[in-house]
Amino acid sequence: MKTKLPNYRKGILRLVRWTSTVVYLFLAYQQAAFAQDGNAGINQATSQVKSYFDTGTNLMYAIGAIIGLVGAIKVYKKWNDGEHDTGKVASSWFGSCIFLVVVATVLKSFFGV
Repeated sequence: MKTKLPNYRKGILRLVRWTSTVVYLFLAYQQAAFAQDGNAGINQATSQVKSYFDTGTNLMYAIGAIIGLVGAIKVYKKWNDGEHDTGKVASSWFGSCIFLVVVATVLKSFFGV
């Protein structure tokens, strides 16, 4: 069963509907205005990201070198202490260094920078 709304509630509902319609139309217009230069924005973002690749790969190589030095020191200490898991620790540190170098090289070659 439908109940009748008082007149002031009908007016409020009309105002809310009208306001939401105006806001929707305004947002649709703004989106259309900003979407006109989408290709130029995408091209600009692509060129900016590509400009960071050389710096990023050099940073990954530097981090790999630091990890390699720290790992070498840890493995040397374990070896001198006569611990039995030296080979496992050495392979994990060496593997992490190789992983960083391979990831940096593959990303650089994949994106053609």
